Amino acid sequence: MSHWSDTLAVFDTETTGIDTRLSRIVTAYIGLLNSAGEVTEAAEWLINPGVEIPEAATAIHGISTAHARDHGQEPPAAVAAIATTLARYFDQGIPVVAYNASYDFSILHHEMLRYGQEPLVSPSPIVDPLVIDRAVDRYRRGKRTLQMATAHYMVAFDDAHTADADAVAAGRVAQAIIRTHANELPETALELHQQQITWSAEWAENFQAFRRGRGDAGFTASGDWPVRP
Repeated sequence: MSHWSDTLAVFDTETTGIDTRLSRIVTAYIGLLNSAGEVTEAAEWLINPGVEIPEAATAIHGISTAHARDHGQEPPAAVAAIATTLARYFDQGIPVVAYNASYDFSILHHEMLRYGQEPLVSPSPIVDPLVIDRAVDRYRRGKRTLQMATAHYMVAFDDAHTADADAVAAGRVAQAIIRTHANELPETALELHQQQITWSAEWAENFQAFRRGRGDAGFTASGDWPVRP
């Protein structure tokens, strides 16, 4: 029988840093996967972020300031195109997968504000394999990186830290999680979206309490999902 996860859009960005308010998008990828996890549509962007790309960021995604400046699109047009592409899938009722979605959607949100654009309003439905995996397999040991998730769910993953490879791998992990934990998940993508808001907040509360219990009295963890204002 068909399932809503048979068709998923996937989204990932590579950026200048980790601060979602200040960092800029360097590359982005949006694709569409079928039930076999095969890519049936794809769009990608290389962007001149208008600022220096730190060497630490270049070491991860391989894009230097010079390369982005010489070959990248100007950010206002590229950011608008990314948002338009995502909105088209949302309007069709197609869920968008992003691993650690609160990072990529927050980056996009603040980039749109930076260039005077109206951000996406309550983007939905979003599927975040990180949030779901933490909830349905809470006591599994080890890190919850995308690479670790692909290994656990036996999803092939090459070229880590390129936006296209990360996005596609996240989509395939999402499909694997949904198959594996079908009985524990809501029936619809919209219900799952709402459940992830709760799960994200609960995880952040528990993680904050854990860190403070270990002596880091000032530690705070944000549970805002999928956009951190």
